Amino acid sequence: MKNDDTPLGFQSHDHAACVASAMDTAQATCDARKLQLTPVRRRVLEILLENHAAMGAYDVLDRLAAEGLGSKPPIAYRALNFLVENGFVHRVEKLNAFVACGHPGESHVPALLICRACGHVAEAEAQAPISTATGFVIESTVVEAEGLCPSCQKDAA
Repeated sequence: MKNDDTPLGFQSHDHAACVASAMDTAQATCDARKLQLTPVRRRVLEILLENHAAMGAYDVLDRLAAEGLGSKPPIAYRALNFLVENGFVHRVEKLNAFVACGHPGESHVPALLICRACGHVAEAEAQAPISTATGFVIESTVVEAEGLCPSCQKDAA
């Protein structure tokens, strides 16, 4: 796989292939579930995938407005809610922001790793926090950890 030094979380990867794969997965999932990946929803996902960076709803809205796709907050919030509900995007509670899922189409428990120095967010796999032996059915989890990314650790050393 080509490595173009575009960061995904804290590692480089083939960004063009990553974006194409995520968009194909989103479209296939929507088709299978008989959901609409509208032009606004599609563009919001593309915006979040562009830099794999966490973005606030108003940052997304600014981009949509600049591209003539709407300037009212409900436009961005509805698209973001749809993308979160369908597993294409994660909400980063600590930052009040959103980040594209690093594993779209896969059943997983994401752990969001937030660098306190540079603000980058990476996604890792978390272990299920509660045993199914309790009889509790987990419907959603939010696992966020704050620390220093590899680059900021080097800068601090």
